[in-house]
Amino acid sequence: MKLTILGGGGFRVPLVYRALLGDHGPGRVTRVTLYDVDAGRLAAIGGVLAEQAAGAPDAPVVSTTTDLDEALRGADFVFSAIRVGGLAGRAADERVALAEGVLGQETVGAGGIAYGLRTVPVATAIARRVAAVAPDAWVINFTNPAGLVTEAMARVLGDRVIGICDSPVGLGRRVARLLGADPAEAWFDYVGLNHLGWLRGVRVGGRDELPRLLADAEALGSFEEGRLFGAEWLRSLGAIPNEYLHYYYFNREAVGAYRDAERTRGAYLREQQAGFYASPSLGSWHATLAEREATYMAANRAAAGAGERAAEDLEPGGYEQVALALMRAIARDERATLILNVRNRTTLSVLDADAVVEVPCLVDANGAHPVAVSPLPYHAVGLVTAVKAVEREVMAAAESGSREAAVKAFALHPLVDSVAVARRLLDAYAAEHAGLAYLAGT
Repeated sequence: MKLTILGGGGFRVPLVYRALLGDHGPGRVTRVTLYDVDAGRLAAIGGVLAEQAAGAPDAPVVSTTTDLDEALRGADFVFSAIRVGGLAGRAADERVALAEGVLGQETVGAGGIAYGLRTVPVATAIARRVAAVAPDAWVINFTNPAGLVTEAMARVLGDRVIGICDSPVGLGRRVARLLGADPAEAWFDYVGLNHLGWLRGVRVGGRDELPRLLADAEALGSFEEGRLFGAEWLRSLGAIPNEYLHYYYFNREAVGAYRDAERTRGAYLREQQAGFYASPSLGSWHATLAEREATYMAANRAAAGAGERAAEDLEPGGYEQVALALMRAIARDERATLILNVRNRTTLSVLDADAVVEVPCLVDANGAHPVAVSPLPYHAVGLVTAVKAVEREVMAAAESGSREAAVKAFALHPLVDSVAVARRLLDAYAAEHAGLAYLAGT
């Protein structure tokens, strides 16, 4: 079975390959093709994967290419993890937004919109090549903003593209651990959009155990989301929010922490990874990964006084394990339950059928099927529908080149507080990114 990884020179590709090395079941991936527009990064990651494979029996054979059609040809699965504009683009997204006093995180707020405007046209073009060259392939999308990009690709590929994210996995694992439950045996009532969801229940043996956690102030203060949001707010919500909702619920504090930081997250990662790519090896990759994970959402933790990340939150088993479980379920027709980004159909009544949502799904050889969930409370409806409206304007702008749609995308976002700011943001981003120049004012 062949897996093609788009963005094959990306820093986290060795996580995927490590997961493949541990898979010895029938229908396993035997060939991996790495595709990237940067031949230097491809060579660096190819070298790390060769070190990983040393001494491993039946390690998947790795090849690299800068030719997209060559990479896609014969693929059974396509894993998309591209970053249009690279980390320099992310750093610019953050800097421009903070100059206007609004959030510039890569998937949330102004930064997420700018990233989406750059990425949707590229992702759509890739989807068209998949449809032409590898029409039977399944696309697993991790490219951010993951929900938006998955929905854009689904307009071409339908249900053969499925989005994944490691945030719900990590949240479920942390909560299950506190409840003394095996995450593999628990049912997580999780619902929302990518990076905008809530864990509303944890059923173990047919009983919802989440109320027990919400009633325990000491336990709530012992894990990442509890420290970020505070026990009082979690009890008010009656749910555990995805960590990215900290940007919404504590926006002023988050923006302040980002502006006070020595450098933005994108600038930090750009500098950090430059060192790795200058002298790549498996050892330096491990060291860089450990530092990256330890500093994840550091500004938010500083704003909340949450302290350092717990050691157990640094363990592996994130998006690469979700991707592997998804591929196994489809390739082997082994039913699995995973939280995924898929087309809504009738899952959430406040959204239309084609809107991509992040919900529990049953997965088999025919793909991912969202399960029925109870309605969202009104406070969640407001955020979900507002952000979905923004995503639709981003897609409209990317498809038509409409400046009006792009301004609407910025202006309608809950974390952008002025139409005038929206216009200035768009013009500043158009000046920063050559691919957005067509959206600039005249």
